[in-house]
Amino acid sequence: MLKEKKLVLIVDDDPDYLFQLKHHVESFGFNVITAESVAEAEKAIAKKPDLAILDLMMETQDAGFVLSYKIKKAYPDVPVIIATAVTAETGLNFNLDSAEDRQWIKADLYLEKGIRSDQLHREINKLLKL
Repeated sequence: MLKEKKLVLIVDDDPDYLFQLKHHVESFGFNVITAESVAEAEKAIAKKPDLAILDLMMETQDAGFVLSYKIKKAYPDVPVIIATAVTAETGLNFNLDSAEDRQWIKADLYLEKGIRSDQLHREINKLLKL
């Protein structure tokens, strides 16, 4: 019996980064859908991805947080990774180390962009319990 590939949603307003990340995640053996805006992402969420990777700053500085909240509200079991360069770009620092942060940042993992492909693969497998 063939095992169905997991579906990963990737949302980023940088088309070059989106293309690169899509290529990596597909090479890990996953199906991928992409979105370059919040509006596109909201439509893609209806397909119930098995995991989502979201940029933080898109049309607004908190777009990724808003999308993560919407995904978790609709599908609490879907793991969400926020991958961002916000610290490098703004000096602001976010993490999921405290219960308070986890309460308002509705994500399962927070990564700074520049993550190595092998590390991303391990993190996705952990979150999907593969």
